[in-house]
Amino acid sequence: MLISFIFIAFFAGLAFATQSAINSQLASTFLNQPIVAALMSFLVGTIVLLIICLIKVDFISTFQHFPRQSWWKLIGGVLGAFAVIATIFLAPKMGITNMLFFIIIGQLIGALVIDHFGLIGMPKRPMDLWQLLGFFTVALGLAIFFFGKKWFI
Repeated sequence: MLISFIFIAFFAGLAFATQSAINSQLASTFLNQPIVAALMSFLVGTIVLLIICLIKVDFISTFQHFPRQSWWKLIGGVLGAFAVIATIFLAPKMGITNMLFFIIIGQLIGALVIDHFGLIGMPKRPMDLWQLLGFFTVALGLAIFFFGKKWFI
C-alpha cells in the first residue's frame, strides 16, 4: 500500500472530524437546524467540485453518462447527506470523539462485510485470522477509550 494513500486516508479522517465541528457551528447560525447546515455545506462543496470538474476534466462529455446510471449508484449522495446531517446533529450532543467512536465501529463492520464478500462491485478481499484479530484489537482499543473510565475506575 502506498504511503501516500495512508496519508490521504489520515487527512480525510481529520477532515471528517473537523467538518463535524464546523458544520455543528454552522447549524447554530441557522436556528440549530442540522438539515439546513448540511444543505449549505453540500452547496459550497458542490460549487467547489463543479469548479474543479470544469478545470480538470471534460465535464460536459462526462456528465452525458449521468442518465445511464443505475439508480442505486446514486444512493451514495443520500448516504453522504445522512452522514453529514447525523454528525451535525450528534456532535454537540455526544461530543466529536464519542460520535466518531460509533461511526468508526460502523465503518469498520461495514467495510469488513463489503470487502469479505466483494459487495457493491468491490473486489473480494476475504478476511483472514490476522485481519479479524486486528479488527477486534481496534474495537477493544476504542471500547477502552470510550468506556475505560467506567470499567476501571
